[in-house]
Amino acid sequence: MTSYAPLDLHRPRERRWDLILIGGALAAGVFGLVMVYTATSSGLAVLGVTSSYFLKRQALFLVLSIVVMLLIMRLDYRRYEPFAYGIYGLVVLSLLAVMSPIGSSSLGASRWFALGPLRIQPSEFAVLGMILVTATIGARNPEGLSWRTVGLILGLTSLPAGLILMQPDMGTAIILLLTTLAMLLALGVPVRFVLALVALGILAVYLAVQIGFLHHYQVMRLTSFLHQNTTDPKLQQYVYNVNQAKAAIGSGGLFGSGIGQGSQTNLGYVPEQQTDFIFTAVGEQLGFFGATGVLALLALIASRILRTAFVARDQVGRVICVGVFTFFGFSVFENAGMTMGIMPVTGIPLPFFSYGGSALLCFFMAIGLVVNVFARRNGA
Repeated sequence: MTSYAPLDLHRPRERRWDLILIGGALAAGVFGLVMVYTATSSGLAVLGVTSSYFLKRQALFLVLSIVVMLLIMRLDYRRYEPFAYGIYGLVVLSLLAVMSPIGSSSLGASRWFALGPLRIQPSEFAVLGMILVTATIGARNPEGLSWRTVGLILGLTSLPAGLILMQPDMGTAIILLLTTLAMLLALGVPVRFVLALVALGILAVYLAVQIGFLHHYQVMRLTSFLHQNTTDPKLQQYVYNVNQAKAAIGSGGLFGSGIGQGSQTNLGYVPEQQTDFIFTAVGEQLGFFGATGVLALLALIASRILRTAFVARDQVGRVICVGVFTFFGFSVFENAGMTMGIMPVTGIPLPFFSYGGSALLCFFMAIGLVVNVFARRNGA
């Protein structure tokens, strides 16, 4: 028995979509295309490759993502419950498959499936799969979660998180765990229990470092932001990205160098600028005020997600929104923070801006779920 009312398939009801949330996501996606192009065009020209190489691929995924978002908006979110475990199972199987010979490796990481010129990263969808499963479990336990059920949720989270760590992709594993903890709070699990889980997680990370489970470079990437002014040659290689990122953002000043301008971006001083460090292109080209505007747009999107959590008609809708809010909000905070040297470098993309079709598709799917919940807040 679930906590929501049965579906009314006969009586038509008026729906009101959250146009502000939809418009904000679309604006961010389109502006992200501009930033991807300006962050890559000069470097591609030097290599003799068409300057729109990355732009075309990101634009293709943007169109696909918008179509998928519209489809997800239309189907009542309560109808996803019977498929939640199946979606979760597909995610786990894909995480296993990506580490097999059919997966694709790059820079020592096995995270992708290569589909012609495109690459799909299944770990991006693990968070969405866990959001649906957790919401489903909550809906099937309307009287509250037993400790056994809480253990089930934690076990279901640990499996994909462990597989993602093996790729290795610590950033996505961390955000998956944080999203699950936020949903447990939304389901009424005591705060003290969640804090105890956080403490255990910190202890587990410490033990993993001590026994050598984590690679040395992973540890150094996580802690490098604490040693940004180091003169130790062994540490400087790990803080190079952060220092270049800060230099690019700082060179933008108040008003920026202008779209398509900026020596740090055009000369390719910031590694992986179109993906993990796309915010540096924003800071250099648009300056403090432009970067603040981008963060304000992303904050607007986050606020609409959180608002929907408060107006959701049932527990499953509320849990979905809390999960998406945590997923989206922490991704923004972590990505922007690491480019400014205040957070560890974890490789989490900036929603709607970082180059990468999987992340773009995943965030638009998440927005589609939230809009779905908002449209049916009054039983529509």
